[in-house]
Amino acid sequence: MPTLLFMPPQCFEHDTGNGHPENAGRLRAIDNILNAEMFSFLTRAANGPATREQLERAHDVNYVSQILQYDDCAGYVEIDPDTIISGGSVQGALYAAGAACAAVDEVLRGTARNAFCAIRPPGHHAEIDKAMGFCLFNNAAVAALHARHEHGIQKVAVIDFDVHHGNGVQSIFWNDENLFYASVHENGGYPRTGPARETGAHNNILNAPLRPGGGSAELHQAWDEKIEPGLREFSPDLIIISAGFDAHEHDHMSQLNYSTADYAWMSDRIVRLAKECCDGRIISLLEGGYDIPSLAASVSVHVKIMMEGAR
Repeated sequence: MPTLLFMPPQCFEHDTGNGHPENAGRLRAIDNILNAEMFSFLTRAANGPATREQLERAHDVNYVSQILQYDDCAGYVEIDPDTIISGGSVQGALYAAGAACAAVDEVLRGTARNAFCAIRPPGHHAEIDKAMGFCLFNNAAVAALHARHEHGIQKVAVIDFDVHHGNGVQSIFWNDENLFYASVHENGGYPRTGPARETGAHNNILNAPLRPGGGSAELHQAWDEKIEPGLREFSPDLIIISAGFDAHEHDHMSQLNYSTADYAWMSDRIVRLAKECCDGRIISLLEGGYDIPSLAASVSVHVKIMMEGAR
């Protein structure tokens, strides 16, 4: 079965202003590298916008209305000092969340083994009623709850390897024993959440913070000793990846030192685990990654391994 690629054109129209690290150049670089010959068998797919019903499973009704009111707004609106909305931002966010839901549909219907969504704005910081950290809607949480409500999937795990802790996914999942969130991230970094002691109401949250300055050895140890054992014990029916590539050694947003090979290693471990527990069903959603060359290289190896796993 194929690996699907979702890259809605509306996500390019989310304009964050000059000098903002989360900009459309990120998607242009990904689009360029995924057009290489080695990705000729990657199947591109289209999607519509997320519905209010889909969004309101993860977010407060009034919060959704608050964000939607900025559709086609004039100029730039600061939701917080990091999170900027402009005229195309709401449609970008709707199509980003819509891509996550469409990817769930295709994978769970069996028309694809897995899918990568090259989307923006990212999502894992967005809380039930709050935008923050470049994020408007929580794409991973929206997708997880869509899988439950529309496909009857019971147990969904989100694996987050962005350098920043996904406080939004954690908060939405906290009280639900059938939603599991596992994160490996930089200790003490933005948004200063995610210590190991935060374990959820049902031991369904697993945080593995790494010391600033750490790299491959610390990552591999945390993965082998914490992340993978926790995921195996939970045994998900579907895996969603919050795929942030900003822990790369060349990315200025972090003090971790992952190599491109580390992203290949993590991707391979997740693909192997998914084959054992959930028939290889993976939805990968772009989160961070702000150094353009290392982002493109890391996405390239990530998608290549997902394609190999779909065979």
